[in-house]
Amino acid sequence: MSTTVLTCSDIEINALRKLLQRFGLGMKMIADDAPITGTWFGEPEAGLVGHDIIVRRDTPIHSALHESCHFICMDESRRANLHTNAGGDYDEENGVNYLQILLADYLPGVGRDRMLADMDTWGYTYRLGSARAWFEQDAEDARDWLLQYGIIRPDNTPRWRVRQS
Repeated sequence: MSTTVLTCSDIEINALRKLLQRFGLGMKMIADDAPITGTWFGEPEAGLVGHDIIVRRDTPIHSALHESCHFICMDESRRANLHTNAGGDYDEENGVNYLQILLADYLPGVGRDRMLADMDTWGYTYRLGSARAWFEQDAEDARDWLLQYGIIRPDNTPRWRVRQS
């Protein structure tokens, strides 16, 4: 397993920008020494303010996707007042984690396998011991939640829209 995670400087950043735009989400790339507004976990983790993800070159890709997936998965009332704390309940958090794994496949140079490894490296915790074990053996409820809100299709592909209710 890698001891480092992919950052925004490791990928073609416009691919991430285009992916997020499909959900109506903007991305602000700020200077390397600038403070990240809206970060929940602290720098260099991504910030989330309104309809924007705020990142630096050292922001982990898993963080940018995770916060983006919070935006996608939250209801409209929370999205309207969004700043830093995405909130949400246990089921939504699981949906966010599942969706970030799916969306990693749409980023050249990232992909599902790397996302799962980076989630483990960063410290996501699952009762089965790894992100991969959770995703492959214990995430049916997360998948069902995403299906219920029309965020993914039954074949696990994104519908390219945010939660509506």
